[in-house]
Amino acid sequence: MIRRSRLDITIEILNIAMHGAKKTQIVYGANINSTIANGYISMLKEKELIEQRDRIFRTTDKGREYKEIASELQLR
Repeated sequence: MIRRSRLDITIEILNIAMHGAKKTQIVYGANINSTIANGYISMLKEKELIEQRDRIFRTTDKGREYKEIASELQLR
């Protein structure tokens, strides 16, 4: 089993939240548990890469730019 990096998980969460997603969708889509999701969501909100309205998380414009640059820089 290959372990994913923090960057991989961050990009996955930003992808899931592009069109709006509830926390449950993020947890299942990124294949992480709720506690880990809380940490990532808090960090992304703090850095203004994701925003929350009611119970819906959405990737911000800054988050979209970050995701595109990070995806390009990944070595695979």
